[in-house]
Amino acid sequence: MKLFTIGREGKLIPYREKKFEQIKQEADLEDILENNPEYFFEDSNILIIGRQVTTNLNTFIDLLGIDKYGNTVVVELKRGRTPRETVAQVLEYASFVESLDYAQLNNIFQNYLGEEVSLEEYHKEYFKDSEFDEESVSFNKAVKLVIIAQDISREVKQTAVFLRKKGIDIYCIEFKYFETKSGERIITREVVVGKEDILRSMPKSVSLPKINREQFLKSLDKNGYKVFQRLFKFADENALVFKWGSKGFSLNVDLEGNLVPLLFGYPPNSVFKQSIYTGNELIAKKVNDGENIANLYTKNLNEIDFFMEFNSKWGALKWLINRDYSSEEINLFFKILKEIIFKIKKAGIRNSEV
Repeated sequence: MKLFTIGREGKLIPYREKKFEQIKQEADLEDILENNPEYFFEDSNILIIGRQVTTNLNTFIDLLGIDKYGNTVVVELKRGRTPRETVAQVLEYASFVESLDYAQLNNIFQNYLGEEVSLEEYHKEYFKDSEFDEESVSFNKAVKLVIIAQDISREVKQTAVFLRKKGIDIYCIEFKYFETKSGERIITREVVVGKEDILRSMPKSVSLPKINREQFLKSLDKNGYKVFQRLFKFADENALVFKWGSKGFSLNVDLEGNLVPLLFGYPPNSVFKQSIYTGNELIAKKVNDGENIANLYTKNLNEIDFFMEFNSKWGALKWLINRDYSSEEINLFFKILKEIIFKIKKAGIRNSEV
């Protein structure tokens, strides 16, 4: 494939194709796909849930994803030409991934994201604009295999086509990398195997880098800044503990070293938008009499009109911070938090959590 730009006099000026492997590391390719999965997978986005995921054979899956139906997607990346053993690699990874249950996938995802939000809840929010019935989601019912390389060899193409005929859901995607004299970089991609059926869309994995309070505050609009700045002050005054993730944070009560999440905070650029989500389910699981405390939390917050119901077993609620809230409204929230903190500390941690 050749790309051209049109010069001032109408002349075509070619872009120079570069060998990606000579100027970039494989981690650079992982970064590109990790941050832009929708551009590699046509109109069928995938949610990346793990990077460099360790298998039971102590090998590493470059990227592990989930499509909108809950199917797992194993992605193997090559900077240059695919060696013959590439197909054997992805089949080995598939044999491992196929055996993972939801709890294991959730563990991979939470380690990767660095947050305690569940895979089920995040998946629902991530794909909420897609046309699909959430009742049809079944995690890891099927495994898709994707090989992405600058040059898919004939051997790999032929083997992948054979496997597709035998019912293995495998795809090969080729990318081309261009640079201009001015430093502009361009990547194109083409599905070379599987284009007739484009993607429908406690192991360890590499975690995304975590943010901090300063970075979080800088990402907010003026409405979010007003709420979260007050929340951070409240947290400091009440000795609450922050656990920072790649996008947001959890705010926790410390019960003798056991952290009980009160809420989760997210910035505008997260899948949850600029918002606060309550930690009712984890309160119910971790604290003595937790079910009643979680129900009280829900009941009291339901009396504040800016909290909305969020689909969770113990009635978790969300606050989408999309307008200017008065000090009186914000103080109502803190009054409820203070009561719930008192009850959590009085009840103590469940014996099974110690």
